[in-house]
Amino acid sequence: MNFQSSRMKVLGLAAAVVASSAVALSTVSSLAQEQDFRGQKIVQILQEPRHRTVHKDGNVYLLDVQINPGDTSFLHTHDAAIMYTFISNGDGPLYGRVSGNTDYVEQNFTHQVSNPGPGLFRIMALTNYGPGVEENNDRPQGVDGSADLENKWFRSYRVALAPGEETSIQTHQNSSVIIQTRPGKVHVSREDGVTAELSDMGDWAWREANAAFKISNPGNSSVEVVINEARR
Repeated sequence: MNFQSSRMKVLGLAAAVVASSAVALSTVSSLAQEQDFRGQKIVQILQEPRHRTVHKDGNVYLLDVQINPGDTSFLHTHDAAIMYTFISNGDGPLYGRVSGNTDYVEQNFTHQVSNPGPGLFRIMALTNYGPGVEENNDRPQGVDGSADLENKWFRSYRVALAPGEETSIQTHQNSSVIIQTRPGKVHVSREDGVTAELSDMGDWAWREANAAFKISNPGNSSVEVVINEARR
């Protein structure tokens, strides 16, 4: 199948959208800080069953966080930098809003998360236990535009593709995960032709550091993905 090449469209996240995600998380955090957890069971984030590890790459973990309507997570402690890709909350889709927290590196944080429903609460979370990257010489090749989120531990790009469009071949110096954020069909193809097909919001494909790939839209509707790097 031939796809017409077009330059990658990198969409900046609206400041209000990012702010709303950050406020929601900080509200949960503030409430949790005010509680007294003495005598209660507390687990580390990787042991919390609703924060399921779906991929491990050295000291980087990809977590598929799913909390059913009416459910509450265990008390759990964050002890590393983390980047969130919000798929949905109880009220409906969130289309891959991206935000992060690096404060947990300096000060661990314990809380629990509830989902009043009626829908599924889901986040794809990338947790990086590395020391972070001080230099800025690890930018990817073949990527147009600037990152939507960037710090010492993470970098995130958003890509929109019309039907039949594909990105240029791109190479990321860091391991990266491509996450589908809107309905449709997405192909993530390696240079050797091996292709991962994504077909639903929250579907993902992992790419190792320095492994070239392109992203294409073989469907008949526009799609979006985020490309999240774990900087090491």
